[in-house]
Amino acid sequence: MFNEDNTIEQLTLTTLKSNGWKYMSAEELSREYSDAMVETLVKEALIRLNPEIAEEPSRADEVIYKLRTLILTVQPHNLVTQNEMFKKMVLEENSYPFGKDGRMIPIRFFGTMTKEDLKLNEYVVTNQWVYPQKENGKRLDIVLLINGFPVVIGELKTPVRNSITWLDAAGDIAAYEKSIPGMFVTNIFNFATEGKCYRYGSVCMPVGMWGPWHTPDHKSEGSLADVKISVEDMITPEKVMDIFQFFTLFATDKKYRKYKVICRYQQYEGANLIVERVKAGYPKQGLIWHFQGSGKSLLMVFAAQKLRMMPELNNPTIVIVDDRIDLETQITATFNASDIPNLVSLSSKDDLESFFLGDQRKIAITTIFKFGDIKKELNPRDNIILMVDEAHRTQEGDLGSKIRLALPNAFFFGLTGTPINRIDKNTFNTFGAVEDKSGYMSKYSFSDSIRDNATLPLNFEPVPVDLHVDKEKLDAEFEALTENLSKEDKAELSRRVNMKAIMYDRKRIRKICEHIAKHYREKIEPNGYKGQVVCYDRTCCLMYKEELDKILGPEATTIVMDTNNDKEDKYKAYKRDRDAEGKVLDRFREPNDPLKLVIVTSKLLTGFDAPILQAMYLDKPMKDHNLLQAICRTNRTYDEGKTHGLIVDYIGIFDNVATALDFDESSMRKVISNIEDVKKQIPALMRKCLSYFMGVDRTIDGWEGLIAAQECLPTNKIKDEFGADYKVLNRAWDAISPDPFLSSMKFDYQWLTRVFESVKPTDGRGGLIWASLGAKTLELVHENLQVGEVHDDMEILTMDADLIDEFIEKQKNLRKTTIKVEIDLVAKIRKHSNDVKFVKLGEKLESLREKHEQGLITSIEFLKLLLELAREAAEAEQEVVPEEEVDKGKAALTELFDGLRNSKTPIIVERIVGDIDDIVKIVRFDGWQGTTAGKQEVKKALRSVVWVKYKIKDKEVFDKAYQYIEQYY
Repeated sequence: MFNEDNTIEQLTLTTLKSNGWKYMSAEELSREYSDAMVETLVKEALIRLNPEIAEEPSRADEVIYKLRTLILTVQPHNLVTQNEMFKKMVLEENSYPFGKDGRMIPIRFFGTMTKEDLKLNEYVVTNQWVYPQKENGKRLDIVLLINGFPVVIGELKTPVRNSITWLDAAGDIAAYEKSIPGMFVTNIFNFATEGKCYRYGSVCMPVGMWGPWHTPDHKSEGSLADVKISVEDMITPEKVMDIFQFFTLFATDKKYRKYKVICRYQQYEGANLIVERVKAGYPKQGLIWHFQGSGKSLLMVFAAQKLRMMPELNNPTIVIVDDRIDLETQITATFNASDIPNLVSLSSKDDLESFFLGDQRKIAITTIFKFGDIKKELNPRDNIILMVDEAHRTQEGDLGSKIRLALPNAFFFGLTGTPINRIDKNTFNTFGAVEDKSGYMSKYSFSDSIRDNATLPLNFEPVPVDLHVDKEKLDAEFEALTENLSKEDKAELSRRVNMKAIMYDRKRIRKICEHIAKHYREKIEPNGYKGQVVCYDRTCCLMYKEELDKILGPEATTIVMDTNNDKEDKYKAYKRDRDAEGKVLDRFREPNDPLKLVIVTSKLLTGFDAPILQAMYLDKPMKDHNLLQAICRTNRTYDEGKTHGLIVDYIGIFDNVATALDFDESSMRKVISNIEDVKKQIPALMRKCLSYFMGVDRTIDGWEGLIAAQECLPTNKIKDEFGADYKVLNRAWDAISPDPFLSSMKFDYQWLTRVFESVKPTDGRGGLIWASLGAKTLELVHENLQVGEVHDDMEILTMDADLIDEFIEKQKNLRKTTIKVEIDLVAKIRKHSNDVKFVKLGEKLESLREKHEQGLITSIEFLKLLLELAREAAEAEQEVVPEEEVDKGKAALTELFDGLRNSKTPIIVERIVGDIDDIVKIVRFDGWQGTTAGKQEVKKALRSVVWVKYKIKDKEVFDKAYQYIEQYY
């Protein structure tokens, strides 16, 4: 029954069986290879769940025919749409004319809500499922079916090499979605594991967004036992059905493309805790702390969706309460993009009152301030559920009592992205339940979000001292911000310390803008990211814009600010309505748009989501929640190259990180990693990487140096360990480059990079350890990387297999020869990494390396097979000519022969140039210009066209044509 060789497959199947899935081998299932559903099981379920179909079973065929059509018409580009149509077809638009006299009645495809109802479904797990035909069909490792529909697909890897990870398995699933989309029309989610990490994602989700699944008590990973806990907890029949109904959404992005959203584990946990508390009726409140950027808006969408669909809650009213005056926020955008039905926006006090007095049963979005003027009870119902975003403002103490007056029996759930400060008692009183010992009903901390890659670490970069605000004056201003002074005392303090005098100083602003421009151009722009400049007030914004325009030009920056109460029309140029502001922010999110920096003072410091934003240039005193929320704009995940958010601090806020971030959690003090600390680590990281190559002379270039280095990495295991250590060094280097501090280590770093590139798998596997390098490092690689010079060894590579033994005999050092051939081969494969032929050669090389590593082939056999591969690569390379070079070559030849044409020699120029191009491509090979044999072959080919075919015996023309070929081919 099980594949005895595959431990992970056995473990997964055993765990799923104990979770309540019935195992059936792929052969036992009554299906053709071309069937995506097991139609017999679908039919049995339709009969079991619907009396109308039971009395006339042929009706099931009518339903199955519609489902079959949906699957057969899917294309890779419309897979998400078809996946959404399936969900609607089985849960919403499920009426058929099976009632009395052909009346339309809803039919059931699944038992859904209650435990008893869920037992009516048939849950099957199978393995090694082949689709869509036996020969050359795709083989899926694990397929889970509910009532005959394949709802979960799992890919497993048991790599010989550590560098082959879950990412490779997820990559296989992404490839299957393109090649066999029919298997994914009924899909709920997919999972991937290599026995260390478990990850899952929804159809067409970029692999980088796949997430882990942890339990409240278990968040470690790295072993089979950890994977077992994830599978055991997530893939139960009840949870899969729960995720299908309530925790998946279909949304539309700004370019009108559909995408599917599936919950992360912390959203599933938080939303279900809300639902359970409402179902139980007690306690009627709770506080959720999920760190900035970890998806609180979606948590509310999932909770609202599930609460509205629970029949036992008698059609409840859900109210999403935002903490900002402007309702056009991330929450509203998330709800609107998710196509949530019965959604209304309460944008005035009158809207709010009429909504509750009219007893409407919908999902409403409003702001907390709309409750400020309420003086009476609006609705006593006990199935009104409020979810309050960013529930940590001190003024909510009063507003909290206003809400309770208006809705005395409602449930109150507070959500915050910043941990609650010890002195902030109001928030705990308003939302915290005494039953929650820690004060929170659900907590997802900064370290959780970093570990799960939901957000990135934050780095802090201090600036030259002369750009800092005067320390004594700053301390006095901080007193005004942090001490609980009376109004009179604060007024007195601000009279004595005129912060504006410092902040408005033109010379200082000019210096800071020069620093911002230089920093942005050197450290942020080369990687494709953008920045935010945070100024003291609106007047400062204008001054910064003026100075930055002189350096970067007016296109590079804009100001986004609140322009209310502008009596002098000072800010008129930046007065925008919501649509206009939305378009500006969309431009900012667009990588190729010239808008690089947004200048702000208070707007866009909370709720603004732009993953392309990496750097915040901070020149405004802030504290506590406001500070943490602001800096977390920069640490959203974006692409593989973005490893951190960066705060450049001109105000001195982070001179004392512990004071600035004085929260309950000691871990909060690690929110900011000082770039100075990262600098301190680099020499040790460099030493660790160099320690693999003790005794190797790093000044030796080319072959000899690389061979010596590779001999220090004799096994794949050691190569992988070096790759992992190099990656850590690479991330640190990338974070602080191009700091002059690195200059003394640049030679060693470039040398390590060359070695790293030369031992990296050639078939693109192993996305974790061998992940793409940072943009700055790639520049270094391109400048300096010569994996190996490709030698004029055509006579070796074209030898037949029998003569290879003789060749080996002549070599004094078998290992040295092998590495030499291998480095040459890697150089060729890397150079043409986008060419299908070379991708296949890369896969062959990796397979050979692994066989040799496992002792399945001898060293001599390995070299023989390498030489065969090298011959294939040399032949393939003869066919490769860079397009742009060919074009230049053709253009030069055309000009040459055009000059010859006259009435006596009516040469058809296009034809002669085409003939030369064709024949040269056949005989040339990479590096032919440096070999005697190569030059002779090309001259012979050129002669056969120019002299023999077209009878042009002009030596000067021949020499000129040859020069062009030598230059461009």
